[in-house]
Amino acid sequence: MEKVRIGIVGLGNMGTAHAKYLIENGVKGAELAAVCDSRPERLRWAEANLGERVERYMRAEDLLDSGRVDGVLITTPHYDHPEQAVQALRRGLHVLVEKPAGVYTKQVREMNEAAAKSGKVFGIMYNQRTNPLYTKLKDLISSRELGEVRRTNWIITNWYRSQSYYDSGGWRATWAGEGGGVLINQDPHQLDLWQWTTGLMPKRIRAFCSFGKHRNIEVENEVTAYAEYDNGATGVFVTSTCEAPGTNRFEVTGERGKVVIEDGRLTFWRLRVSEPEFNRTFQGGFGEPEHWKCEVPVEGDNPQHQGITQNWTNAILHGTPLLAPGEEGIKGLMLSNAMLLSTWTDDWVDLPIDEDLFYQHLQEKIRTSASSGQSGEYKTLDVGGTY
Repeated sequence: MEKVRIGIVGLGNMGTAHAKYLIENGVKGAELAAVCDSRPERLRWAEANLGERVERYMRAEDLLDSGRVDGVLITTPHYDHPEQAVQALRRGLHVLVEKPAGVYTKQVREMNEAAAKSGKVFGIMYNQRTNPLYTKLKDLISSRELGEVRRTNWIITNWYRSQSYYDSGGWRATWAGEGGGVLINQDPHQLDLWQWTTGLMPKRIRAFCSFGKHRNIEVENEVTAYAEYDNGATGVFVTSTCEAPGTNRFEVTGERGKVVIEDGRLTFWRLRVSEPEFNRTFQGGFGEPEHWKCEVPVEGDNPQHQGITQNWTNAILHGTPLLAPGEEGIKGLMLSNAMLLSTWTDDWVDLPIDEDLFYQHLQEKIRTSASSGQSGEYKTLDVGGTY
């Protein structure tokens, strides 16, 4: 294969954004061959903006069976991701799925099993993994430069969303339509990075979610969660869509100091000797290890969505390792599900979670949801700068 023929399933906000860079040949070795959307107005947009050489379909099955594509980029509503990915994998197509991997882990686990059987390249659109800030943090931790991780604290409240945003689609911010709020829609990237950079998954979580706080919605839009890890480390994750101005600060403390990512900078307060060594040898009573504040240079491009699509294409054509394997999508989703389940049961939740119990609670939320789960009236929004 010299070129990967890509089909996009879903021409909403993200599908449209992907189509724009693909039609401009923004990914080497790839071409946009087909798109699919059930809404006639989006297919009219495709005809006007993508040209006649890009095939258009109203049904995903017709695109998957067309023989016109080698792989698909799935950008449909959250609940559809696993089912459509499985359909594509079983037809021998490579798959790149938008975040989140799905709404509940039981569904995503079935998708991962299908991917393993298929032998096809399966990726997920975790575009923040291309950000040099987070790749540098991952390197500092995995190389033991920071020592063993002792505490993490992420405040990510700059996901401000107005009521008009939620009103742009009848399925938005509903249990039947999106399957959740800030955790499933805005925070999948941070939940992924939380575990990807540190290499740690919590052993248990206690969370407090507020539903429809200061907004006319039914899902969570403010969350505070506390996590405990097997090595004794702890973590706090705070997020909101109703604070302005918001904060995005990720702090990781280890045996050899602490690292803070904020305002596009990575700062490392490095201890001259590790805290365990200082504690073992210091005899002065009051005192603490000498430390140096270092502004760590972070170099490299941050190609975001385009970069993940390029990496996925390279994996298909050349066997390049995936930066964001699709199977890893279940990890961040496990954290999201655990936080909701903890709130619903008003208790600690052990990881891995009780998937059947989560599913039961979710189905009850769907049963009483204000949405039917159908797209209904929809307004395509510009997603530039939101990731």
